[in-house]
Amino acid sequence: MTTTIIITLCILLLLAYIFDITSAKTKVPSVILLLILGWLVRQSTDFFELKVPNLNVILPVLGTVGLILIVLEGSLELELNRSKFPMIGKSSVIALVPMLIFSFALAACFQYFGESSFKIALANAIPLGIISSAIAIPSARNLSVEKREFITYESSLSDIYGVIFFNFITLNDNIGSESVGHFLLELLLIVVISFVATLGLAYLLGRIKHHVKYVPIILLVVLIYSISKVYHLPALIFILLFGLFLGNLDELKSFKLIERLKPDILDKEVHKFGELTTEIAFLIRALFFLLFGFLIETLEILNTDTIIWAFGIVLGIYFLRGLQLYAMKIPLKPIIFIAPRGLITILLFLSIPLGQNISLANKSLIIQVIILTALVMMFGLMQVKNEDSETVDINRSEF
Repeated sequence: MTTTIIITLCILLLLAYIFDITSAKTKVPSVILLLILGWLVRQSTDFFELKVPNLNVILPVLGTVGLILIVLEGSLELELNRSKFPMIGKSSVIALVPMLIFSFALAACFQYFGESSFKIALANAIPLGIISSAIAIPSARNLSVEKREFITYESSLSDIYGVIFFNFITLNDNIGSESVGHFLLELLLIVVISFVATLGLAYLLGRIKHHVKYVPIILLVVLIYSISKVYHLPALIFILLFGLFLGNLDELKSFKLIERLKPDILDKEVHKFGELTTEIAFLIRALFFLLFGFLIETLEILNTDTIIWAFGIVLGIYFLRGLQLYAMKIPLKPIIFIAPRGLITILLFLSIPLGQNISLANKSLIIQVIILTALVMMFGLMQVKNEDSETVDINRSEF
């Protein structure tokens, strides 16, 4: 039995790798193929009446680790200099404003049709308003540098804003000046923790002489994130700042404190660290979506009670996104199509406290919205040629 499990996992992950390297040609997001593959494995186990233990408890673990590594992987690749500030500002606005408008609008619908309080309705609406960096960042890999960076910033910030907003709503019974003050204190605390932890981890990365040095750093990153989550701190801010710091050492060399870290030596270590992070992120992401596909019930995909809601939600997502992009004079194609829901949506949906769930926002609705947004992204990207090695027509000032 052990050998069978190992063989099956190896085959599935090799197929995931093939999906990943062929997605540039087929324009089919690997997440769709992974979900289908996981679902087919489930049908096979049911057909042959194979006993499979309950795997639901593994999903949040894989999702959390995957989210950490994906945001870290994306932030390591981002350049942070004055020329990027306009793009960062616009991506920040586009990540925040549509998410807030959409969440409040959907919450009003949930409250009206689901007969729940607005606060509970909002807790169920927020996960559907967040762009999934786990799907968006890999899918933008073959776009131009400017578009890829924009998607990375936007989706990462969407995850961060969404998690902060979700925690603020679910962890406070009453929303008032006291809860807002506590929230601002948490933000200040995580910034301080991020600064200290980033310098400490960078120092270790440049000083460890043991042949195993990158895995302990990744474990420490996951540990700091998890401990921060225990105290309900917006820990994704730490991940983003840590990645940006390591990826932009050349921009920070003028500071005396950075000189003590020996940035020239550290740069080489960061490059190797980034490669390992990318490899592990691929592995965890693939396992997560394979498992999620495995856990999907066919009746959940075909649930007619939620399909109208799912289509309405998806239309709302792209309508608001199009308006925001147009208002900020950002070219619509292909960015408008890259607004998938996925890993972060699932994680937050599973994190909704007991007693705050509503019947309208169920697993079927989540699955249908994830699949529909992935399909929209797929058909949108099919209209775009590979820009990775081509001259970009977009003026940087538009970002």
